Amino acid sequence: MALTVLLLCAGAWLATSVVALAAARRSTATSLVYALALVVGAVALGAALDALIYSSDSIRAAVLPIGLPWLGAHFRLDALSALFLVVVNLGGLTASLYGLGYGRHEQAPGRVLPFFPAFLAGMNLVVLADDAFTFLLTWEFMSLASWALVMAHHRQPGNAKAGYIYLLMASFGTLALLLAFGLLAGPAGGYAFDAIRDSEPAAGMSAAVLALALIGAGSKSGLVPLHVWLPLAHPAAPSHVSALMSGVMTKVAVYGFVRIVFDLLGPPEWWWGAVVLTLGGISAVLGVLYALMQHDLKRLLAYHTVENIGIIFIGLGLALAFRANDMQVGAALALTAALFHVFNHSLFKSLLFYGAGAVLGATGERDMERLGGLIHRMPLTAIAFLAGSTAISALPPFNGFVSEWLTFQAVLLSPHFPQWVLKFIVPAVGAMLALSAALAAGCFVKAFGATFLGRARTAAAQRARETDALSLAAMFLLVLLCLAAGILPGYFMDALAPVSQQLFDARLQPQHLHAWLTIVPVLESRSSYNGLLLFVMIAGAAWLAAWVIHRGASHALRRAPAWDCGFPDANPATQYTAGSFAQPIRRVFGSVVFRAREHVYMPPPGQMQPARMHVHMRDLAWDTLYAPLDVLVGFAADRFNRVQWWTIRAYLSLVFGSVVVLLLVLAIWN
Repeated sequence: MALTVLLLCAGAWLATSVVALAAARRSTATSLVYALALVVGAVALGAALDALIYSSDSIRAAVLPIGLPWLGAHFRLDALSALFLVVVNLGGLTASLYGLGYGRHEQAPGRVLPFFPAFLAGMNLVVLADDAFTFLLTWEFMSLASWALVMAHHRQPGNAKAGYIYLLMASFGTLALLLAFGLLAGPAGGYAFDAIRDSEPAAGMSAAVLALALIGAGSKSGLVPLHVWLPLAHPAAPSHVSALMSGVMTKVAVYGFVRIVFDLLGPPEWWWGAVVLTLGGISAVLGVLYALMQHDLKRLLAYHTVENIGIIFIGLGLALAFRANDMQVGAALALTAALFHVFNHSLFKSLLFYGAGAVLGATGERDMERLGGLIHRMPLTAIAFLAGSTAISALPPFNGFVSEWLTFQAVLLSPHFPQWVLKFIVPAVGAMLALSAALAAGCFVKAFGATFLGRARTAAAQRARETDALSLAAMFLLVLLCLAAGILPGYFMDALAPVSQQLFDARLQPQHLHAWLTIVPVLESRSSYNGLLLFVMIAGAAWLAAWVIHRGASHALRRAPAWDCGFPDANPATQYTAGSFAQPIRRVFGSVVFRAREHVYMPPPGQMQPARMHVHMRDLAWDTLYAPLDVLVGFAADRFNRVQWWTIRAYLSLVFGSVVVLLLVLAIWN
């Protein structure tokens, strides 16, 4: 029943896209489309929750007479797909609610409304697909729908380039997944996932599939060095679409990797975990370092997605290593940590993008250097953004702390690995994880402080007003979920247990049965955490401090100027800026990681021009991998451009020669 409901919901979203095409020019189109998407998303979320919590042991399958004639379109709902459908549809529900308010200010609704529900349908169908053809077809549909949303504001500077690079990377990732499924299907061409599960690929073939899965899923999720499209495309899209792409679509990519490597590929080798771990650690550190250097609020959030994808892949790499060594408890713990962070990141990253969208709508600015003081004019948005900043910084009692803490608990089991390579790599990656967590906290001190605290730096920030009620409702719904997952993590961990049971035939012990809702991932003698108790202590300490201050302070009214750090000038230019905050870290890592160069202009003596400093930074992945490839493609295109001027005899000769070469290859192969 749940599978049927989810497929009908996908059809309803596609029908909503058709309605949006017909009614895009009407004033009521925005409310109609987002309201329909909201209702359908609520139904799909209910079906996914029912499948995950109440019917996780059963597997539902369906075959529709579409797609390849001899294959059809296979769909399947199990515990793994149910979990990711919860993530997708919860994100889609909040984005639809946010869009009901935010969408009223959309400058080009006709370029957004038809593709928004199609994007939701595509992500759902990818997760439900149970054969390679259907998976790749819906994956490409999801990519094209999201590309159209990235290009919604194509006339703004840089957006066309962002859409072009995103389309190239999406096509490259799809090609890698196509090759991976081709290797998995083998000579028999068994493209159904059940047939792939029954096959046993050779060791060399498995390694190739792992590499292709990392490229295909990593390019969509933002794994370094395949992340270059992400900081370009996410800021270009409308804010609720950015939330879906960063908080949800990247998780669909993680699902693709988990489905291929953990479900279809068979038992792993220990070195698979080492590769995935290393890529995850590098992504976590580089992502947060690049985020620290950004002044664009949405670009900062996009780079933080790279960091959090790295954290997720650290957990997945640990799970592969534990499973290869038949350490089932460790595998279940690491997988639970990774999947819990998938869920958590979808919450707080969507929340932060909604907050950035509210700021953009109120001020027209994304540059933190042109904001400031918004806590006085947008207090509710500031509270919501502060909650999201606390969660993404892995600070208790919010949810980001719990999933990263669980990842550290899995790291602490690394001395039991028999391979010395893993004994060396896992602690090193654990140190990288700790570094990324500390830098993330510093980054969001900068983001929140420069955006909401201090004095307004521009007239646009001075005129800002609070965002609409529907957008605030979407944000505070996510705040409550972030807090609930942080103070009651045992219930969420128990909901993830069917997934590890399905993939590893092992699960963590039930967590909600422990006294005082304490979570004990391995043994109570090793570690435990009580989010509820910590929340009560934090709330009690805050209330007690406020009570003492108000009861003990003098009631006499006193006015005095605020402490100005030695700068009595009220000009906002004297404030600490986002660039100033990041300068020490840039000077430590800049020459190696960013190739940072500082250019300072000092006017001659007697001149009244202001001194100026410009910082130029580079993305090493772009410079070393993609820029040379861009030059090579341009060179090849210029040479092949001559082909269009050939005569008909030259074209026929080329076709004849190609057929002869292919026949020779087939003859030699056979």
